Amino acid sequence: MPAVPLLPLRRLLVTLAIAVVAMTTLIVVGAPTRAQAASQGTGFGTWAPLSAYGWHGSMLVDGVHTYCILPGLPAPTGPSTDHGVRPDAGGLSPQQLVGINRIVTAYGQTGDPVQAAAVGWAVKAVADRTTTLHGWGYTGDSLTGAIEWVFSRFAPEHAGAVAQRAEAYYTEALATPVPGADGGIALTTDAGDPRRGTVQLSGGAGTVAAVSLVNATFVEGGGTTRDGVAPGTSLDIVAAPPTEDGAPYAVIARATYTAQFAPAVRYVTTDGQQSTAGPGGGVSYTVEATDAAPRPVVFSPGITTQVPAPEVEQGPFVDDVTLAPVEGVWPRRGDGSFVPIRATAVVYRTEAAPAGPAVPADAEPVGELALTADPARGAGTYRVTSDWELPGPGYYTAVWRIAATEQDPAVAVHLERDYVWAEEFATPSQIVRVPAPPAPPTPTVPETPRALAATGLSGDLAPRVAAAGCAAAILGAGLLAHLARRRRTT
Repeated sequence: MPAVPLLPLRRLLVTLAIAVVAMTTLIVVGAPTRAQAASQGTGFGTWAPLSAYGWHGSMLVDGVHTYCILPGLPAPTGPSTDHGVRPDAGGLSPQQLVGINRIVTAYGQTGDPVQAAAVGWAVKAVADRTTTLHGWGYTGDSLTGAIEWVFSRFAPEHAGAVAQRAEAYYTEALATPVPGADGGIALTTDAGDPRRGTVQLSGGAGTVAAVSLVNATFVEGGGTTRDGVAPGTSLDIVAAPPTEDGAPYAVIARATYTAQFAPAVRYVTTDGQQSTAGPGGGVSYTVEATDAAPRPVVFSPGITTQVPAPEVEQGPFVDDVTLAPVEGVWPRRGDGSFVPIRATAVVYRTEAAPAGPAVPADAEPVGELALTADPARGAGTYRVTSDWELPGPGYYTAVWRIAATEQDPAVAVHLERDYVWAEEFATPSQIVRVPAPPAPPTPTVPETPRALAATGLSGDLAPRVAAAGCAAAILGAGLLAHLARRRRTT
């Protein structure tokens, strides 16, 4: 699935493709076959090409009740030709044909002479009302009046019942919708969530459809099939990938349109005599639609982290980040590569050991980290190293997140609308501590006695030296005094 053009296609909600895969022929046209002459079926009157009051009822052809569609011609007692089911029998319009098909199918296959006679009159009235009304000398404009005019001469006791049913059959025939052969089906994809969308039916007037899905289910009621769906209906669907390899996939929708009565009849002709109509069957054809662009797999990615060392001396912030699906499988693009999900983190510093789960007000953001999954790997563990240095002592905590709004458009479609996955603050595996350096030691100098400093003598000799010094001083003073007295005496 090419990642770039996918989003514009889904924004347009276009999954075009009304592709007809199996258009069953609406009307199976049989080759003409020579048959035995039609035989008398169910009804009233005289079974002969021409008679005083005619034949009012059915003609049997190979056991099937057929009815005259050309009023005023002789009854078909001669050898007949069976043309099979024809959509062009007698040059009649589709509306005439579908109406005649309805009443000869629903009411004409009967052993009740009243019902068979009523069908015969209704069929001829649908084919040619004017000739039907006036062919026996009736001058009015009422189907009931024409029937009573004729039946009053040979079966008056049945005139009212035949007329009443004939009027009802005639009205029903004219009201029968002509089933359209233009039924279609289309798929749409939600622009914000490719798993959502609709299947829409169009055309096919006068039919109902049985709809089936591949790689999706219906929102209402679930399941992959719906019967009796009217044309013009839009059904909500939820798509799901058929495999767990993450590859893009397509939804397929099929609609089989059917109608009980086709605009066709079984057409039997007899040279120089009547043409008759028997049941013409129904309508059935199938159309199919496939997503114009493959749907991307939607999943929920998440993150776990583990710093390589809980305590470091300065340097960059290093984190081992593991990307993995929280729900679903890691998606692939059309070329088989993995979707490159992007994750980001903010690193905070605190003076004291952090506590979560919320980021405290005194936490200082010091830098950011970013990671984009490798298309060749997808899920896995990635080492992320900051391009900035830790600014000093403290506790450093990385808080990672994945947000749909931070992805490229072609990647965002693989996430739920407004998807955000956020890591809680202060998970132990997130935290790195930079300790403060130790204070330098204060130098100490030992105290030395002054006498020792002056003399350099050991401590136990100092008292003796001091005493000797005092004695010497006294002796010197005495000597000086003695010399001074002698000098004065002299």
